[in-house]
Amino acid sequence: MSWLMRTARGTLAGRGMLASSTRSHPLSGTLCSHSFSLRSPAFRRPIPLVVKMGSTDQPFSTSTNSKATWSLQSALKDVSKPVTSPSSSPLAFLHIIEKLKTTPREGWRRFDIQHGESIADHMYRMSIITMLCPDPSIKRDHCVKMAIIHDMAESLVGDITPVDGVTKEDKHSRELQTMEYLKGLLEPFNPAVGAEIMSIWQEYEDGITPEAIFVKDVDKYELLVQMIEYEKKYNAKKDLSEFHWVATRITTEYVKQWADDVMEERKQFWASAKKNN
Repeated sequence: MSWLMRTARGTLAGRGMLASSTRSHPLSGTLCSHSFSLRSPAFRRPIPLVVKMGSTDQPFSTSTNSKATWSLQSALKDVSKPVTSPSSSPLAFLHIIEKLKTTPREGWRRFDIQHGESIADHMYRMSIITMLCPDPSIKRDHCVKMAIIHDMAESLVGDITPVDGVTKEDKHSRELQTMEYLKGLLEPFNPAVGAEIMSIWQEYEDGITPEAIFVKDVDKYELLVQMIEYEKKYNAKKDLSEFHWVATRITTEYVKQWADDVMEERKQFWASAKKNN
């Protein structure tokens, strides 16, 4: 058994963690209007049960179906095994997070977006957006770190979407196991960095600090920007209005305005597309 697998088993055994079962929660509905203002009364109505899935909060129905279980050991099977000691090299850690560069964001794949963004692509632009924060009270450097860490667990968990049918609890359990494992990999090499990564990830998950709230809103905003960019790329042949709802979850006032700008651009784009057809 490789040392990567032994480390994984030790992490799970030490914390009493077992592979989580999953249940399916299909989408309960989507919003399809081509334009809206975040301040419009039409978007103040109650929203269905919301749980955190992927990088946004998504409404669900309560029907159930079976889904294959996940385990840390199985997720590690196709990860390159370094020959160097973990105390002298970060290679084991780097081989795992490399998967962020090659794992696509699953939401776009459902719409047959070819060569769509990876998880790392999404986090990179998020980190740039956090640098544009106009609020001097927000610690921008901390937000940049949070943006490039917040989806790190998806290197082994994958990009879970609402249609995958994984509960909030199961998703969090998988991601927590992964982050604790990654922290463990870094402890022999640089324990301070491993602890910092874990702390920042947990801060984002808790969503309480001003920085975490801002980065969560940036997560949603970046998705909206990508939405209109893909619609333009496909010359209005793909309607991605299913993703509109994430804008209603943005709470930071200036990010709301940024999102309004996206939707205004989208409104004009679709109006022009309809006129030309």
